Amino acid sequence: MTVFTITLDPVGKLTDEAFFQLCQANPEVKFERSAQGDLIIMSPTGGESGRRNADITTDLGIWNRRMQLGYTFDSSTCFKLPNGAERSPDAAWVERSRWQALTPEDRQKFPPLAPDFVIELRSATDSLSALQAKMQEYVSNGVRLGWLLNPQDQQTEIYRPNQPAEVLLASMQLSGDPILPGFVLNLAEILN
Repeated sequence: MTVFTITLDPVGKLTDEAFFQLCQANPEVKFERSAQGDLIIMSPTGGESGRRNADITTDLGIWNRRMQLGYTFDSSTCFKLPNGAERSPDAAWVERSRWQALTPEDRQKFPPLAPDFVIELRSATDSLSALQAKMQEYVSNGVRLGWLLNPQDQQTEIYRPNQPAEVLLASMQLSGDPILPGFVLNLAEILN
């Protein structure tokens, strides 16, 4: 995925409402916004990344339907993190009571919270260091568990609060316990 970052600082800043309207007016473009207010524009993913991401979201969604502990979100969902950044993880999950505590308006726009769990899938053109920084940002803003799946290097990085990232080489599956009790992601099709 090709990423472009546009600094708007000398011109002005997008308000939250203006950013939301920009995203609504351009649904074919994936936007994020950094904590500094920079506009981040991402190209669509290719077939392999799209296939892998669909499998990830499907597996998380099936687990969630069975357990009914929260809500699953796909890569089109943008979350407004506490630091002001607006980010769209490839897959996310929010615990039920936290989601239900939001107002109906907050649920309709970009939910003002950090998900409990996020997954980022590295595409062939993604910068690993940029994704690692994004994962650190998630955890710094309240994400309790994050997985960075890296098919190019056949590895996974696990992010948790107040811990260094754990790197697993050629792991075949990941367990979401205790944040996602009983959730296991089979990596055989995702990392290959």
